[in-house]
Amino acid sequence: MLSAVTAILGVQFLPDLIPRVAGNPGAIPSTFCDISFSGIRSYVRGRPFGSRIQLVGMLFHSCRPIPALSDFVENLWLYKGFASPRLKERIFPSGTFELVINLRDDELRIYQAAHPGECRRFSGAIVSGPYNEFFMTDTADEACVMGIHFKPGGAFPFLGLHADELAGTHMDLETIWGSGANEIRERLAATESPKRRFRLLEKALLSRLLRPLEHHPAVSFALEGFRLENARAVVRKLARNVGLSDRRFIDVFRSEVGLKPKIFNRVQRFQRVLARAHQSPAPDWAQVAQDHGYFDQSHLIRDFLAFSGFSPTGYLRRLNDLRKQGLHVKFNHLPTIE
Repeated sequence: MLSAVTAILGVQFLPDLIPRVAGNPGAIPSTFCDISFSGIRSYVRGRPFGSRIQLVGMLFHSCRPIPALSDFVENLWLYKGFASPRLKERIFPSGTFELVINLRDDELRIYQAAHPGECRRFSGAIVSGPYNEFFMTDTADEACVMGIHFKPGGAFPFLGLHADELAGTHMDLETIWGSGANEIRERLAATESPKRRFRLLEKALLSRLLRPLEHHPAVSFALEGFRLENARAVVRKLARNVGLSDRRFIDVFRSEVGLKPKIFNRVQRFQRVLARAHQSPAPDWAQVAQDHGYFDQSHLIRDFLAFSGFSPTGYLRRLNDLRKQGLHVKFNHLPTIE
């Protein structure tokens, strides 16, 4: 079952990474459902407004952005009625930004990997910057939540600050947008129509546009290059191809995306490996390492451990144990044992 912070906070939305609806609609379990945002769109394609699916009292909507935002926003999402059997979920890094608004309570709680027992409390409207390590969320905050999932490097025109200033952290939206952030949350909470909520949020985002909706040419070139190539030397190659020094390329990329290009590429590669592990009960890890540009299997294991806190086999063992208990595990999330 999808979590409120699925988009928050860490799902990777590259088309080749998102798991689709498992099986046919008639085979969807009554309690849990293996669905991603992309999968829902495929399942209900042709509906006049975005996507909608109802599962045991949980109503989930997703909507593609208007054309003016489509190069920077992946989608807008909303769901109501989520109740989790676990208190916390570990969220793996995706290298992207998320804007998240709790429509029920004016609070969201985050737990960092370095201090898992310490809760950081935020207002009910936050921005989640790009991470290069996992963090945890409190699923009690997810009963009625909506948000915006940005494409890689998609948030910087709306923030009024360099993207790397939010790397590895969450920030109250009020800190960035002022008191208008609270007004937006209150208006959204008072609105019942999902379509109207999405339009209000899009309008609010456009009203906060502080820079032209365009990337530096080097960043656009690099994002496409990272999507197409897993080679270890791709960062230096891209810097040469755009005619910048390595240092200048890193500075420009980090300013718009939030992470250094080498780390961003590692996170994207980890996401591809995670997607493969999520869908396969017994991957050939040596082959996976070769397919995704790692030196060898031990290199893959080190990266997987750094980003998730698990070895690949440890992650699969935990994932399969949870599934045997009848628990659905969302892509890029892992429920904690309470």
